[in-house]
Amino acid sequence: MTVTCGIDWASDHHDVALVDHEGNLLARARITDDLDGLHQLLELFTTHGDTANAPIPVAIETSRGLLVACLRATGRPVYAINPMAAARYRDRHTVTRKKSDHLDAMVLANILRTDKAAHRPLPDDSELARAVAVLARAQQDAVWDRTQAGNKLRSHLREYFPGFLAAFQHNREGITSSVARAVLAAAPTPEQAAKLTRAQLRSLLKKAGRQRGIEAEAERLRDALRIPQMRQPTQIEQAMGRQTTALLRQLDAACTSAEDLAEATVESFDTHPDAEIITSFPGLGSLTGARVLAEIGDDRSRFTDAKGLKAFAGAAPVTRASGRSFAVMARRVKNQRLASVGYVWAFAALTASPGARAHYDRRRTDGDRHTAAQRNLFNRMLGCLHHCLTKRTPYDELTAFPIPTTPQLTTAA
Repeated sequence: MTVTCGIDWASDHHDVALVDHEGNLLARARITDDLDGLHQLLELFTTHGDTANAPIPVAIETSRGLLVACLRATGRPVYAINPMAAARYRDRHTVTRKKSDHLDAMVLANILRTDKAAHRPLPDDSELARAVAVLARAQQDAVWDRTQAGNKLRSHLREYFPGFLAAFQHNREGITSSVARAVLAAAPTPEQAAKLTRAQLRSLLKKAGRQRGIEAEAERLRDALRIPQMRQPTQIEQAMGRQTTALLRQLDAACTSAEDLAEATVESFDTHPDAEIITSFPGLGSLTGARVLAEIGDDRSRFTDAKGLKAFAGAAPVTRASGRSFAVMARRVKNQRLASVGYVWAFAALTASPGARAHYDRRRTDGDRHTAAQRNLFNRMLGCLHHCLTKRTPYDELTAFPIPTTPQLTTAA
């Protein structure tokens, strides 16, 4: 008898349902989200025939959390079901749109009973790969937080201190640079900034880590911060300066988190066996390579072929055909993190790989827009990556982008 389990999880408790191969309910329980609840769940499995050689599969609507980690540690297959898919399955059991935690658990168990082949268990990635995934995703979140905090501060400065933005507009990092943050922390209002002396600016530049051109940069900043500009009334300007200090603390925290997590991510990624192969690709460094590994993992059975990986990353187009209607368009349902790093990867490969550049130019000549051409290049590079990781071989430029040969023309004697 085949038994499947569905778990409707919550923050403090979980509803469990076990059904047999005919859909009959074998057991139901509500367990707590702690060690006692886990023991209760494992005892329930054992009672209904769970063994090490034939563990009961589990369907749950999340891929994270302590419960999922502990279930995976027992060696049983765990299926993370999309909540939207589970909601559609619910209509097969009731037409009144009623909902309960027990019903949701039964729906999840029946998904595995009827359509197990249509779903995939969580990949069996190594512990190191999952640790890299935690760090890489946290670092990417910190970068997004840094961008958001920088945009908030920039929008606020535009309301009362546009001269500061003009003084650092030439800098690639803008107001998120260490120099800009140091100067703004010392003088958050136009009045205070105009009073900064050359000696104070030199001290701030050194404090921010600048080593070259300190004298010239201090002179430039002094002149730029003293350029006349429109001003808010005095009390309002001071209040907005206090708000700037508060926003600057958030930006400083985001910058520090992004830098610390980047260092930790690179340190963990460099010890992974796949790091050498991934970083052999043009456009991929240790940090971007860690982001790629974080999303594809190191379980090579996860993607049966390169097509699955390309679809997962959103690089492969999707076809919609119905009757006389036929359309090929960009894939919207995808791993957003992998798609994000793919754009950076493809852009960097344009200058690092002559073959990638030629492929991109050829797509542009054929009528693709910039984004479509980069996505097509990302699609090509993913196919190469899948091959290299499967065959355990580093990237080779001539194999990935072979030089086209021109046919020889023969003349009749």
